[in-house]
Amino acid sequence: MQRAKAVLSPAVRCSLLRFGVFSHHRTFSALPNYARNDDLQEQVLVEGRAKSRAAILNRPSDLNALTIPMVARLKRLYESWEENSDLGFVIMKGSGRALCSGGDVVALNQLINEGKVEECKRFFETLYKFIYLLGTYVKPNVAIVDGITMGGGAGISIPAMFRVVTDKTVFATPETQMGFHPDAGASFYLSRLPGYLGEYLALTGEKLNGVEMIACGLATHYSLTARLPLIEERLGKLITDDPSVIESSLEQYGDLVYPDKRSVLHKIETIDKCFCHDTVEEIINALENEASSSYDEWSATALKKLKEASPLSLKVTLRSIREGRFQPFDQCLAREYRISLVGITKRVSDDFCEGVRARLVDKDFAPKWDPPSLGEVTKDMVDCYFTRLDEFEPELELPTALREPYM
Repeated sequence: MQRAKAVLSPAVRCSLLRFGVFSHHRTFSALPNYARNDDLQEQVLVEGRAKSRAAILNRPSDLNALTIPMVARLKRLYESWEENSDLGFVIMKGSGRALCSGGDVVALNQLINEGKVEECKRFFETLYKFIYLLGTYVKPNVAIVDGITMGGGAGISIPAMFRVVTDKTVFATPETQMGFHPDAGASFYLSRLPGYLGEYLALTGEKLNGVEMIACGLATHYSLTARLPLIEERLGKLITDDPSVIESSLEQYGDLVYPDKRSVLHKIETIDKCFCHDTVEEIINALENEASSSYDEWSATALKKLKEASPLSLKVTLRSIREGRFQPFDQCLAREYRISLVGITKRVSDDFCEGVRARLVDKDFAPKWDPPSLGEVTKDMVDCYFTRLDEFEPELELPTALREPYM
């Protein structure tokens, strides 16, 4: 089993636009300043074993949506566990019916509307640095991907050496429906899926189940949810830091599974034919041709998803996935950080806040995208998201000289 390697401006144009406008087997909030420390610790619980530790995301009523204190605590825990020579491996899991639904985007939207953008930036910086830590982690690490795992939730689990999915797993990157972009490392791992499956998942936000995650390489082991207590009991008894021993233990309770005939993975040739194109407009045209010639419900559903999404987000997302295919993990995170900051600072568009309002706040599901159509999204608008940040906006700094990603 492979181990992590570690040795322990266009800016003006952007402003004008706003006013003229792994592989290994291998989003958002700030709590009030008056929140008690023990309350914050309750959001990430710790289970201790003889040779391992488990971090438990513990906001079950919010599907374990990530907050700034949660991500900061996770980062501190994982750093301390890596340095602790008495520990052999670590585990991440969630309480309730989700591992993690992503970030608390409703709270993030509120912060933006209150003018607290710096707190939002801190969330993204902390999250991406934690994800880079996971992607360079020296010790074996296991993610129990049981239940809903979306957006940033996928970002904090996909880098794990071992990813155990179940019959209850639901994976998705639905950000384009929210006026955002698949981030938290998504442009790295989605771009490395078979064919153009990554483009399909990123643009439509469609879901995969646990069996499909195994089939396309997003997960390493499959188990029924009912067997998870047996797996955790077995892992808790291990006195090892040997990945092969951990892998053997997971395989003892695992199942060999194959996607059923209704799985989208059986449409990979059609996905490749439709999503291989260079522009979103060409992808939509290919889907329309496919729908008219085959009367396939899949094509109609994909078209509906694309037409509901933010036109600007679709174009930014397609470019991000395509660039991610040729970039290492750290560069993908750095690019996603730029894109995220442009989104939350509204330099080009208010689509993120509008998407959250329409889907999660007012729930009218009628977002007023800006621009409202693909034809009105200019190249300059898209370029703004990929421009290096100016001197007053530091780039994401990752310890690439000390920690080399193995993903």
